[in-house]
Amino acid sequence: MSIEITDESGVLPDIEIDVGQTFDLEVDLKVPGFSTANDYVPSIDEAYKFDEQTTLAILAGFAHNRRVMIQGYHGSGKSTHIEQVAARLNWPCVRINLDSHISRIDLLGKDAIVLKDGKQITEFKEGILPWALQTPTALVFDEYDAGRPDVMFVIQRVLEVEGKLTLLDQNKVITPHPSFRLFSTANTVGLGDTTGLYHGTQQINQGQMDRWHIVSTLNYLDPELELSVVLAKVPSFDTKKGREEVVNMVSTGNLTRQGFASGDISTLMSPRTIIIWAENTTIFNDRNKAFEVTFLNKCDETERAIIAESYHRCFNEDLDESAAESLEEE
Repeated sequence: MSIEITDESGVLPDIEIDVGQTFDLEVDLKVPGFSTANDYVPSIDEAYKFDEQTTLAILAGFAHNRRVMIQGYHGSGKSTHIEQVAARLNWPCVRINLDSHISRIDLLGKDAIVLKDGKQITEFKEGILPWALQTPTALVFDEYDAGRPDVMFVIQRVLEVEGKLTLLDQNKVITPHPSFRLFSTANTVGLGDTTGLYHGTQQINQGQMDRWHIVSTLNYLDPELELSVVLAKVPSFDTKKGREEVVNMVSTGNLTRQGFASGDISTLMSPRTIIIWAENTTIFNDRNKAFEVTFLNKCDETERAIIAESYHRCFNEDLDESAAESLEEE
């Protein structure tokens, strides 16, 4: 991964930002931020709705250099929460997905052949971790509980606030920039997957978990707030009839979450799923068809009757014929 950035080794937060006004929270608090942005500051989503406890945890990470992990179900907005906080602080933010293809070489760097003065030479190219560590950057590790063991031990070196990174191949010790911040998101909390939803996740070394200063759990939104999020993302539904439709969509989603919690079904609708359902409804001009292609077809066939019942309870109508046929095939 090659990243070019101008020298910002001396950049520190230079303004104070009012949390209550900026994040629409009922708290009297100010946090440091930057007066100017660079290319690595995320774009602001004006429609974004902040969860108070999660936002305060993330702000504590930025303001006090705490290592913060956000844990919760898929689609609850863990990564975007960090991004949107960073966007309003003008804090550069880079996300890395710790899938199985990310190796320690990707993080630390490797020797590469480069052309210099007309000659090919071997030169060490720093990876994303040394680069971020030396800049005022918030580094976010997504899917933290899916990282490879060798990668996790590399990260463990920098989890300490004053944790210096040693590049053995370069005989070099990197001291963290004062404005470097480290965050992570995870579907589990380091104890492995007990639900069957998140294949590929694994237990995290408890010595490493102990180095995360703040662990915040982000649950799904209250129905009213989830309604406002969907309407903001799909404004064509912001009519009297459209709002009624979205209210029923959110209710359907909540029934799937209750069914999952009670063990009746093994798949649930996240807020992201409901937004996609609304978007697909505008594409197909058919709510039933959109529900089928957005969610129903992803579910186990033996559970579709339960999900169809949840749909019927919220909309007081059955799924269309094509969806019904798929149920009859069980």
